Amino acid sequence: MGRIRVLSDVVANKIAAGEVVERPASVVKELLENSLDAGSTRIRIETEAGGRRLIRITDNGCGMLRDDALLAFERHATSKLSDVKDLLSIATLGFRGEALPSIASVSRLTLETRSPDETTGTLVEIAGGKILRCEEAALAMGTVITVRDLFFNVPARKKFLRSEQTELAHIAQLATHYSLAYPDKAFELRHQNSELLHVTPVSIMRDRVFQVFGSQIVSELVEMPEVSREIKIDEVDEKDTRFFRLRGFVSRPQIQKSNRNSIYLFVNGRLIRDRLLMHALSAAYANLIPPSSFPFALLFLDCSPEEVDVNVHPSKTEVRFRRSSFVHDFVRDGIREVLMASRPVSSLPLAQPPAQAGAGLPYSEFSQRMEDHRYREHVPAAPVEGGPAAALPEFRLDPPAVPAVSGRLDFSNAPPLAENAVPPPTPPPKLRNVPDTHGPLPPGLMSEPATSLEALRDLRPIGQLHDSFIIAAGNDGLWIVDQHVAHERILFEKVLTAMAAGEVEKQQLLIPIMLELSAPQQVEFARISAELEMAGFEIEPFGPRTLAVKAAPADVSTAEVEKVVFEILEIAEQEMRRESFEDIRRNMAASIACRAAIKINTPLDLPRMQWMLDRLAETQFPMSCPHGRPIALRYPTREILRGFHRI
Repeated sequence: MGRIRVLSDVVANKIAAGEVVERPASVVKELLENSLDAGSTRIRIETEAGGRRLIRITDNGCGMLRDDALLAFERHATSKLSDVKDLLSIATLGFRGEALPSIASVSRLTLETRSPDETTGTLVEIAGGKILRCEEAALAMGTVITVRDLFFNVPARKKFLRSEQTELAHIAQLATHYSLAYPDKAFELRHQNSELLHVTPVSIMRDRVFQVFGSQIVSELVEMPEVSREIKIDEVDEKDTRFFRLRGFVSRPQIQKSNRNSIYLFVNGRLIRDRLLMHALSAAYANLIPPSSFPFALLFLDCSPEEVDVNVHPSKTEVRFRRSSFVHDFVRDGIREVLMASRPVSSLPLAQPPAQAGAGLPYSEFSQRMEDHRYREHVPAAPVEGGPAAALPEFRLDPPAVPAVSGRLDFSNAPPLAENAVPPPTPPPKLRNVPDTHGPLPPGLMSEPATSLEALRDLRPIGQLHDSFIIAAGNDGLWIVDQHVAHERILFEKVLTAMAAGEVEKQQLLIPIMLELSAPQQVEFARISAELEMAGFEIEPFGPRTLAVKAAPADVSTAEVEKVVFEILEIAEQEMRRESFEDIRRNMAASIACRAAIKINTPLDLPRMQWMLDRLAETQFPMSCPHGRPIALRYPTREILRGFHRI
């Protein structure tokens, strides 16, 4: 007897379930995509025990006929493909016909569905892949699929599930993703009679972002206008073209996340995890945020179905683009251009509300953000003894000079504060019987503050704080500019431009600087020697392990040359050939700019401050330094007036 046998349908379905059904969230994903493909406008998700005990998806889609309801549980039975050519242009979320039989083989599943073409619906009950009953039932149009006791017949798989909260978090993340992708549909997620998500149809994407994340996140995002490109496939047939469209939201550079959980990527409405798009997003934020940080991004890439292959992963979470280089550059440049055009500014963080009773109780992130937003509309509480406002910082004006205030003000003889001395966060009352001896507010003072760093062009420096921060007055409030990172950004873009044009200014060293390299550093030097020359270095071998630096960029002081060279070699070694030479050039320029920029604790006169602000306004990305630190903070005029009870 031969060794090779044909597996039974039960075993084959369980093997397929191992690929398709990884956890409860995988079940929700497959059923949710089927509901969307069915044209549903209202989708309700109910779970218990993190989805292990119960998952129920209810929709108002087209439903199924009786014969189709039974046929749907056969392997590779689908209504979305009919020919192998259809695989080249898939326009639906589901297409393999594996989801329902795979889920039914590892759970107790009930299907309730009715098509508008039939007067009665169909109820199908399956346990472990075996049909228990199929009968007519009085049902509303649409489909309800109930999945109970997931992995009840595969205990080994059940042991690998995480805690109830972890599995529920995956389901909530999935529902959030799809609610963002389809703002014209209603989504509801409930867990054991607790509502986690409930959004209604909206006409614009910004409203859906507000529904899901709240007003604070919306205010921190930059909306991307739709960017589109078309590619002609056949020069003769002009109709044979491929389209690419990009839209969505990206965060300002000062909004930095510690992980990728705030990145939402969709290709033709399909939720994906794609390395190419992730790299394009990282490249767009290169030298705007730290390398270990991640932005908030909600990106929708729509393209011709022929340009993307979605049949590369069992769970359909990965795709492959036919023109990967074009897609990468298209996404990178689209994000980069919107950041360059908007130049979003960072505001000074306002005071946080005092701790209140019950503050430690759990509540939704949306509610928390709404409370924070409401609090910002009120005056910050008065500082108490020992608080951060108890000391006045040194403030230097030049000219004229104002004596610095050192130490803390003495509040030791002040009367103790009453228990209710710190008012709750409520709107300040109108002041009565207080004559306004200062006259009316100047014209334009109550106008809406600017939200762009274009306001840098109108700033007027008034002094320095601790010889490290430039204090400037603008039409929209008070500005604080970090002089080191501002100069760093100016030099960074100057070096990049000069490198691209081959016109880097050099300084010949009177005495060459000798550097001894380790073996890995020698290899890296040989690899990037041409890039170092483009950056303005003249370096020659001087013995087996020694280099002689004869010239360096003009902006780098002689004392910093050795540090810059070793820093560049270390960057190249860390990249381990994963990055392109363009990325290495940017890292070189960042190292040169950081070493050459003026340092903190450096006094500047007013003309130098004005020069710094003018040059910063001319840069493409004045939001942050090449390493991702913010450059300027703004305290809006409206907040200043509110703090003084002027409004």
